[in-house]
Amino acid sequence: MKQLRLPRILDELWRLMLIVIGAVLAGLGFSLFQVPYNIAAGGVSGIAILINHFTGWPISVMYLVMNVPLFVLGFFYLGRWRFLISTALAVLLFSFTTGVGNQYLPTVLAEWPITDNILLSAIYAGLIGGIGGGLLYLAGATMGGTAIIGRIIQVKTGLSLSQIYLFVDGAIVLAAGIVFGWEIALYAMLTLLLSGQAADFVMEGPSRARTAMVITTEPEAITRALIAELGRGVSYWDAVGGYTGEKRTVVMCTIYRPQVGELKRVVASHDPHAFVIIGTTQQALGEGFTELRQRG
Repeated sequence: MKQLRLPRILDELWRLMLIVIGAVLAGLGFSLFQVPYNIAAGGVSGIAILINHFTGWPISVMYLVMNVPLFVLGFFYLGRWRFLISTALAVLLFSFTTGVGNQYLPTVLAEWPITDNILLSAIYAGLIGGIGGGLLYLAGATMGGTAIIGRIIQVKTGLSLSQIYLFVDGAIVLAAGIVFGWEIALYAMLTLLLSGQAADFVMEGPSRARTAMVITTEPEAITRALIAELGRGVSYWDAVGGYTGEKRTVVMCTIYRPQVGELKRVVASHDPHAFVIIGTTQQALGEGFTELRQRG
């Protein structure tokens, strides 16, 4: 029984570690690089920057308060306790990090400044915030805010999350442009773009793999050669040409990027008339590639 429980406990500890690191990273990136220049790059944090500009209310407190009604809505419309509890922890840690950062970082940065370049700030705000967000996504959590709104709207309307985030975050960036000037809005868009790219990179990793589909009349010879010369397994299935009606075999093989040239040479040597499609594979998990596992 203990042996069965141990992997579960380790998985939960791993998730907790990802949530803590991700939320703290996102909070530091926000406090260090976004707040000093009013880079309101979407989300509840962007709304908090806008409100702070007019009222002076603490950004960390507003971020926390605005998330409370969203969690209530999330409970009624989503009902996913694991997601909501994980996200609540992330929101609390982000708010705490932001509060501490906004209180003490100005004094620290006055002595040891990092940069006074707004472009660098926009870039690193996106990269650090995106890395933090990606770690949270791996743990099954989010930064709350528009992520909860987006999921509720998706459930009710069927719209894709990307469309919802585009509209919601776009409206916040537009408001930032009106309040702070359009140059700040452009920096906010850059931060938003880099944040998404960094989060994707953390979740999916670099695209090192390629998947080739070879449509051929010599499947056995090509299969043997790919296994022998590239050390890669293959899968294949029968197909029929839509125009000619002739029978063909589709051979599929996933390889590393440096092996693309060798694959083309192997195919050309056994079937010069083969039709080859090679595409980027976002992730390859399993034997010969990244280990398939439950954690992150």
